[in-house]
Amino acid sequence: MPVHRVSHTLTMAGLEVEGLTEVAGDHVLEINVTPNRPDCLSVLGIARELAALTGKQVKMPPFSIAEEAATGFRVEILDAALCPRYAGRVIRGVAPGESPAWMRERLEMCGIRAINTVVDVTNYVLLELGHPLHAFDLGTLAGGMIRVGTAGRGRSIRTLDGMERELPEDALLIWDAERPVAVAGIMGGAETEVTGGTTDVFMESACFDPLSVRRTSRRLGLGTEAAYRFERGTDREMLLTALDRASALVAELSGGRIERAVDEYPVPFTPVSITFSPEKAGRVLGTEIGREEMTRILESLSMKVTAEAGALRVLTPPHRHDLASDADIIEEVARVHGYENIATELPKAEVTARVASPGRRVAFTVKEVLRKEGYHEAVNFSFMDPAYLDILSLPAGDRRRKTVELRNPLTREDSAMRTMLLPSLLENFVLNHARGAAEMRVFEAARVFTRTFEELPAEHLHAGGLSYVERTPSLYPETAEEFFVVKGTVQSVFDRLRVTGYAFLPSGEPFLHPGKSADLAVGGRRMGFVGEVSPQVLEKLDVKPRAPVYVFDLNLDRLLTLLPERVTYEPLPKFPPIERDVAVLLGEEVQAADVVAVIRAFPSEFIEDVGVFDVYRGKGVPEGMKSLGLGIRYRSKERTLTDEEVDSLHKSLVEHLLRETGGHLRG
Repeated sequence: MPVHRVSHTLTMAGLEVEGLTEVAGDHVLEINVTPNRPDCLSVLGIARELAALTGKQVKMPPFSIAEEAATGFRVEILDAALCPRYAGRVIRGVAPGESPAWMRERLEMCGIRAINTVVDVTNYVLLELGHPLHAFDLGTLAGGMIRVGTAGRGRSIRTLDGMERELPEDALLIWDAERPVAVAGIMGGAETEVTGGTTDVFMESACFDPLSVRRTSRRLGLGTEAAYRFERGTDREMLLTALDRASALVAELSGGRIERAVDEYPVPFTPVSITFSPEKAGRVLGTEIGREEMTRILESLSMKVTAEAGALRVLTPPHRHDLASDADIIEEVARVHGYENIATELPKAEVTARVASPGRRVAFTVKEVLRKEGYHEAVNFSFMDPAYLDILSLPAGDRRRKTVELRNPLTREDSAMRTMLLPSLLENFVLNHARGAAEMRVFEAARVFTRTFEELPAEHLHAGGLSYVERTPSLYPETAEEFFVVKGTVQSVFDRLRVTGYAFLPSGEPFLHPGKSADLAVGGRRMGFVGEVSPQVLEKLDVKPRAPVYVFDLNLDRLLTLLPERVTYEPLPKFPPIERDVAVLLGEEVQAADVVAVIRAFPSEFIEDVGVFDVYRGKGVPEGMKSLGLGIRYRSKERTLTDEEVDSLHKSLVEHLLRETGGHLRG
């Protein structure tokens, strides 16, 4: 197959060829191998892929070895979980020298410097078969043995790069009878390296736990070709073949007598068994490949396939650690079959109109009103800093202190689900004020969360807003105090939702200014609050604004229960209204909302509307009392009312009002 065709075939199968160069008559492919495919980090791995993609057979490099009896070299694995298999051979009578030109050139084309025949063979087999090997100078190993175990406290080793390294306690090491001689899977020790004077070699081929190798490599800051493969996972069944291949090459290039292998295998390989449905694969891929073709593809990838009722049972090969579910098997079928062979087809889906839930409709309406009132929508995370519960001076029994704590928060400031929107809005204000914002009107409509005795927290939909406006000199100054502007915004929300009978009552919220705040209530049921943020709260936030900060909050879930089921319209009145005003002296404890409610409850069909236009305290009003100015509109739907009728009705209404409130007419 031409090399450009090889490059295209591999790329289309998920092994992207990023470079293709010609060096001394050979072609060098630079292949991007994804982290989940360590089996492709070798010539053999790429050959296996090409064989499956082209229908060919893999040919292993021919070699043979003549074994002699072992002379008693021992291997002991102290931690089988970290080293499931360890094999090795003693090769005696070697004469390390310069490797032949063909080997040096191939190593150098792959970026590896040639050293001597023994070391070069370990690197060559690494690139050829994908399994890391290491050669020890047998004469430097004490006690005629190898042990595999963790470092323990206070150990160090001088590695092949000449560096003295302090070892973590849990680092897996290769020991002789007395001392550590290598960091398992990463790098050998300088005291046991093979040199030109080496005559006897112990060749190691082992399998180590990927997590252990990765952790030790990161802590030591030591990355090697061997570590790169071990920390991604190696083929424990292949390691003996790699050992035999390396031993044969050493004997061929350096001479020597090969002793029988020592192979400790405490944790044998167990293939993953996956039940795979060809019908499901066809649905997922959107094409019909066929059960027989799928079986052929999987067997070409070294998997064992057996037929079961309506499915296939697949046993994964030891070099494929990335296969764990039927989705992985479907992917293998698709890429070997060829993504380009799967027809492109737009997915079919029925589009149906969804009716928005009442809660979504209310939230949309509220957002629309607030945007028209000049507010910008904020979208914050649903988290809060628990410190805000103290900043806002919430009492111990307040339900808003029942936070849902996050098990793994990104930061301490985002460690709890928010129980109210105010902390997020104040965070927005602090951030923008620090950047010089002189005017800010933001709102947010989102859910808040309260811990309950149930498995899941209680969720409530709220809308909250914040207004901050610094008054500047103007030719046409605004005279309305910002509190009443914000209060009017809230009234606009109620009016747009057609919620009637709402009232503003004194608020007991500890984070609001006691003289410039109110609770919103409908029929005695609290719906939210509006008011100026207390100076104590701003002081705790370490901000010094040049104007008051006003906030409001509405419980949209509660408002939803008050919405009229039907909206009825009336024709515009044909007859003119007649208006009358009255000023009443009342005690400070009497709320304006209660006075309005008394008037609305008066039994007369002619009372169309009532409103408060003035509240006065001062000269002419006794201490502890206030003057409340009320405007009342009278109208009949059937005729024009006379002044006499209205005067009589107004007199009766005022007398009723004074009796109910204990007030007096202001003279």
